[in-house]
Amino acid sequence: MAFAKIKTTQNAFLETNLRGTGRSLSAAQATALYGIQNIRARMTELRQAGLTVRTSKNTEGRTTYAVSARNVAGSRAYTFN
Repeated sequence: MAFAKIKTTQNAFLETNLRGTGRSLSAAQATALYGIQNIRARMTELRQAGLTVRTSKNTEGRTTYAVSARNVAGSRAYTFN
C-alpha cells in the first residue's frame, strides 16, 4: 500500500495537519496514509511538548487522535518548526 512521503518530522507533520483543524486520525489511518507506525508514541511526544491531544473512539471502536489549536498554556504558538 502506497502512502504519502512526509518531508518533515512526523511530529511536525502531525501538528501541521491536525492542530486546530478538527480532523482526527486513527492508528490504521496513520499507517496506511502516512506510514506512521506508532501514532500513540507520536501523540505522547506532542503532549510532552505541551500540546493538547484529545482521544475519542470512531464508529469502529478504535481510538482516534485530534490536536487542539491551543496548547496547555492557552497559546496558539507552534511547537515543532
